[in-house]
Amino acid sequence: MDLTWHGHSTWAVELGDTRLLIDPFFDNPHTSLEPSDVADPDYVLITHGHADHIAHASEFSDATLVATPELTGYLSEEAGFEDPLGMNIGGTIECGDAYVTMVRADHTSGINTGYEFEAGMPAGFVISDKVPTQTSDEENTTFYHAGDTGLMSEMKDVIGSFLEPDAVAVPCGDHFTMGPWQAAIAADWVGSEYAFPMHYDTFPPIEIDVDDFVREVEATAGPAEPVVLEGDETFTIGE
Repeated sequence: MDLTWHGHSTWAVELGDTRLLIDPFFDNPHTSLEPSDVADPDYVLITHGHADHIAHASEFSDATLVATPELTGYLSEEAGFEDPLGMNIGGTIECGDAYVTMVRADHTSGINTGYEFEAGMPAGFVISDKVPTQTSDEENTTFYHAGDTGLMSEMKDVIGSFLEPDAVAVPCGDHFTMGPWQAAIAADWVGSEYAFPMHYDTFPPIEIDVDDFVREVEATAGPAEPVVLEGDETFTIGE
């Protein structure tokens, strides 16, 4: 599984012959790309309706949209998506070679900067190459995109225990999400092998020293190795 971070919360995931793009937003300082520079995804996954997560969704309207029913309804009208896959917390759907499980995220989800519309529950996504079951499977390769979330016990009790991510991307810019120390605790609770910081340095309120994230992850003495990616850099897991 190839994971490419395009800054903020935007990730491209390639699994087998399937390409997924999460929260497309390219107006951030960690990418040099325009949306048109990105390989066409098969699926676009949206965690919630805030502008810094749906800003460039319309650029990929030929893909299949995956989000809550509230968001798929809105983006079908506003961004031109056809035949979207609306899903909800706890569900798993098959997206080409990937299985996508929608999990809880503790955040808000108004649409547009004025928060005029309710967009359903915010979410995270767990992407794997096998359907999740109660039986532990060491051969399953799994990536957890936590969305814009605060620290929550479900990371330990459900996501870490049963979905067993190999890698997790956690927001760490503080102010609107977790800061470095809570993000490090989240990575520890998830129990993943790799922990990537995201959702930082995009706007003044979320500017941080990302080395603080590295130190906090290491201070947990947990299994996660902190991995700070450059914008548009790719990391491979599951080899």
